[in-house]
Amino acid sequence: MEIGWIGTGIMGAPMARRLLKGGHHIRAYNRSAEKARVLAADGASVAADAAEAARGADVVFIMVSDTPDVEGVVAKIEPALAKGQIVIDMSTIAPEAERTIAARLSKAGVEYLDAPVSGGETGAIEGTLAIMVGGAEAAFNIARPLFDLMGKRVTLMGPAGAGQTTKLANQIAVAVTLEAAAEALLFARQGGLDPAKVIEAIGAGAAGSWQLNNLGPKIVAGDYKPGFFIELMRKDLRLVGEAAQENRLTLPGLALVTSMFNTASALGHDRDGTQAVAAALDRVALLK
Repeated sequence: MEIGWIGTGIMGAPMARRLLKGGHHIRAYNRSAEKARVLAADGASVAADAAEAARGADVVFIMVSDTPDVEGVVAKIEPALAKGQIVIDMSTIAPEAERTIAARLSKAGVEYLDAPVSGGETGAIEGTLAIMVGGAEAAFNIARPLFDLMGKRVTLMGPAGAGQTTKLANQIAVAVTLEAAAEALLFARQGGLDPAKVIEAIGAGAAGSWQLNNLGPKIVAGDYKPGFFIELMRKDLRLVGEAAQENRLTLPGLALVTSMFNTASALGHDRDGTQAVAAALDRVALLK
């Protein structure tokens, strides 16, 4: 397929690279042009702007940071789109925004899927992402072979916006579980245990989780290299809070972890990995 790819950051670049390795051609665009140029070595063309990336493509992928970014990209590519094209947003943004965009593009005969992902940079590199999709089944079936190059679990969740709602549910589980892992390791350390051995001891039992087994060793080592940024998790938790308010929900666990990630940000960890929430915990939990 001829593919337009917009957004080649920490997640977008390795995801696009999976499609290139699958034999597809990509025209890539990123606001910071040097980030798009890294894909040229893998066979991608570099577009001068978002509209050029989208024009004539069978499928156009968007992978940017937040709701206004997606809305801005769609506004730029919309004049270049034609009937029969499929636009797929793999960012994590507000579900209502996705429904609005899908309805608008459908009037021009353009299909729109929201398909956020979970699995971080490692999953993007290895092609093992979980991909949660909202939109029409016919468009999903056309895009499915592309999704399969990027993810190991691909699920059509429902109509437009359903993928984003699923991703926000995912982020609640991820953030609360990461906070629990950080607290468990801090408790173990203060109790005189080797936290690395604690991970080994409990990681295969009922306490085991992706967060404990993958980010736990990084917490122990003080390694905050990002697979997913604190600032992006803060954005996702903000979206969850907004959606919960729309649905008249109070989520106490969400409130706690949001405050912890905000504390990590205040301590200068926005561009560190989400495991840096443990640094915030060290500051607020240790009684002097």
